[in-house]
Amino acid sequence: MAREIKKVRARHILVSTIRDANMILEKLEEGANFTALAKAYSKCPSKKRGGDMGWFERGKMAKPFEEAAFSLEKGETSGPVRTQFGYHIIRVMKKR
Repeated sequence: MAREIKKVRARHILVSTIRDANMILEKLEEGANFTALAKAYSKCPSKKRGGDMGWFERGKMAKPFEEAAFSLEKGETSGPVRTQFGYHIIRVMKKR
């Protein structure tokens, strides 16, 4: 039986438009550094930490963000995830 994931540690980049989100995904596909892109483009205060959101459990984040983060594997990056805050690109760092 698979163990239930209780917490996720993720980074994210928050932008206002789908166009910006797609541009960031292109840069990531070309090999750009996620942390550097977060510091340069994210509108979230977490940008100072390279987009690091720290550890969080279910029920603590906007539902679409949470669903994406908990469905990704360690090291995997999401496509654009829309919430009331804008568009997120999420990378899962660790799970426990």
